[in-house]
Amino acid sequence: MIKAIFSDIDQTLYSHITKSVPLSAINAIKDIQKQGILFFLCSGRNAYLIRKSGVYDYVKPDGIVTMNGAQAIVKNESIYLHPIPNDVVDALIKFAKRLRFGLTLIEEKEGHINMIDERVISAHEKYGTRFPQPRTFPDHYDRIVYQAIAYCDAFDESLFLPHLRDCKTARWDEYAVYIMPKDCDKSKGAEAVMKHLGLSIKDALCIGDDLNDIEMIQNAGIGIAMGNSTDDLKAKADFVTDTIDNDGFAKAMLKYNLIKEIKK
Repeated sequence: MIKAIFSDIDQTLYSHITKSVPLSAINAIKDIQKQGILFFLCSGRNAYLIRKSGVYDYVKPDGIVTMNGAQAIVKNESIYLHPIPNDVVDALIKFAKRLRFGLTLIEEKEGHINMIDERVISAHEKYGTRFPQPRTFPDHYDRIVYQAIAYCDAFDESLFLPHLRDCKTARWDEYAVYIMPKDCDKSKGAEAVMKHLGLSIKDALCIGDDLNDIEMIQNAGIGIAMGNSTDDLKAKADFVTDTIDNDGFAKAMLKYNLIKEIKK
């Protein structure tokens, strides 16, 4: 029996076309929570950017997994944190300076960027997000970083990634890629939440649309890919639902009998 649902935000729950959450999804989440099933948002954004996205105007989650699994929050309590080692952050700053690409370093409550160019502007415009004011990064960054975003193409990524100890990437735009520890992903954050609740990840349904959702889709009791998902994610899912703007979220909940009807 499903005890909790973990949902990606962008293009899974929040549409970039309508700039809102479909009414069918809003009502599905309300019906699910009335049954005592917990609902969690699971995003690449930190808590501040999730709040700024406006998604809380539509849904009231029981907690959030942020920064691609680097933090888990249940009922406003941070129960899990997984930072990037300081030496890896310093190496990344060095490559950003050498290769001249934008770099955002994301902390628990804020983020900072080294520069803004056309690649940074393009990536953020597509997703309707704002970037922080630029600042100069010192060679040694003495603040705790949980996730980074490099605004570069795949070639530049291939130049620096082999030199970042125990790190991996998840690309979300032609010129934007998440950087995180190899053992950090949305699944780890979801597992931390379920363990905190005395449950297993196999008691959860996870739903998403992009490459950074693969691990949680694979490890969940039920893993669902949106109809607008990448092909790689669809191949890993138990079920591929409809697109976000065609009530895909609600149709997935109906498929697994978590709601009785789709309400629009």
